[in-house]
Amino acid sequence: MILLAYLIPGFIILLLMLRRTSSPAHHNNYLSILVIVHSAIYLLLTIAILLKVPLPVYAAGRYLFIDSLGIYEVLISSLVFLLSASYARGYVRSLMRAGEFKARELPLFYAAFSLLLMVVAAAFYSNNLALFWILLELTTVLSAVLIVTLNAKENIIAALKYLFNASTAMLFSIIGLIIIFAMTLQTSGRGTLNWDVLMQQAGTLSPAAFTCAFILVFVGFAAKAGIVPFHTWLPQAHAKAPSVISVLLSAVLLNIGTYGILRMFAVAHRTPAVKVISIILIVFGVLSIAVAALSMLPRGNVKKLIAFSSVENMGFILLGIGLGTPVVLFWVLFQTLAHSLVKTLLFFSAGIMHQQYGSNQFEDMKGALTLQPVASWGLIIGTCAIIGVPLFPVFLAKINILAQLANYSLPLLLTVLVLFLVAAAAFTTILIRTLTQKAESLDKTYRIGMSMKLPIFILFAGIVLMGLYLPDGYRQLLDGIVSSLGF
Repeated sequence: MILLAYLIPGFIILLLMLRRTSSPAHHNNYLSILVIVHSAIYLLLTIAILLKVPLPVYAAGRYLFIDSLGIYEVLISSLVFLLSASYARGYVRSLMRAGEFKARELPLFYAAFSLLLMVVAAAFYSNNLALFWILLELTTVLSAVLIVTLNAKENIIAALKYLFNASTAMLFSIIGLIIIFAMTLQTSGRGTLNWDVLMQQAGTLSPAAFTCAFILVFVGFAAKAGIVPFHTWLPQAHAKAPSVISVLLSAVLLNIGTYGILRMFAVAHRTPAVKVISIILIVFGVLSIAVAALSMLPRGNVKKLIAFSSVENMGFILLGIGLGTPVVLFWVLFQTLAHSLVKTLLFFSAGIMHQQYGSNQFEDMKGALTLQPVASWGLIIGTCAIIGVPLFPVFLAKINILAQLANYSLPLLLTVLVLFLVAAAAFTTILIRTLTQKAESLDKTYRIGMSMKLPIFILFAGIVLMGLYLPDGYRQLLDGIVSSLGF
């Protein structure tokens, strides 16, 4: 019944989207209100379940379940979708005025938006690896549809590259799933891919075979998470997608990949293969940080810069998962929320800048502080937050995870610190150069509606509050998730 409460509003919203209105502007307002309502229902329902319902809850023959980790991820996703739905109301209207978005694309855009929310929630509530794999592929298809809604040839290329890279990598995952199913069939007489059963049977699995299966599954999940070297789709897709969709790619869909890796690592943690698997995750995590940091140095495109920052942060989260201590995993979960909020702020601000200047190039953004103070401050605060300036939430996650990394390997800690300094230098240098550019003559200010401003103000407050205060309830939730994973 609880899971039906997620499905029913979504299908009602999709049916209401079939209704036509008198003009494209009215149709955009009508559809945007529907997705705002849909996202708000999901957010409020998730909060209510978290506060009132004893977890875990199983459904559909135990193929679906709601546990503390799944509901935490859905909470983050619902919040990002709600902020994005509000932002989209004014953003899509401006794209139509600029001729970058045609009115006939409105139903497809908003329907894919709502469907993606439903599929993301289902993925996080999946208790079965095969079902999770199918839902991951659906998120790829739906997000590709959202990328191509802009009338540009480059968007089609970016979407096809995303589809090809992610789907090819996911083929490796299905081979890994077959191996896991065969192992459980051999050890217990009944094959399974359910998370909860795998946690119970982990100790009986062959370490060598499980390591092989983990690596294969990891390839697909890592591609979804933007982990190097499977990240090649990410910079172009983030740069070419509408900014509101870039938010969903960075703040929601990357989380699904790391979520799958964390679930698999929780199983690995109960097997003798955990030491080898930990090293694999740490190596790929550091490699992702390194490639992203070095790739950020020559960037002139604001959205590509933010995209490579996502690769860096996903690498850092992967590094934390590889370390695998309860303290590190607590801060990995904290970093997941912090990264999602900061990237949402950065892409929202970049979207406004694109509307003002008709470009994503930093060199074109002259007089930005005068013409677009809200977006400029969004970039300033977002940059300070994402590079780990004290009093911002990413700093808390970084300092605590790096402290645990020092216990693991001092040379590795120094390497990661140097890479973080490179990334921070690249980000701040470009931002300072951009915001201090003076225009010979100021262009007309692009007017931002309240539907675009309000999410940015909410993000300002949320990011600052997260860096200053960690409520007991939130701390208990994260502790409970770490404990439920067996760490």
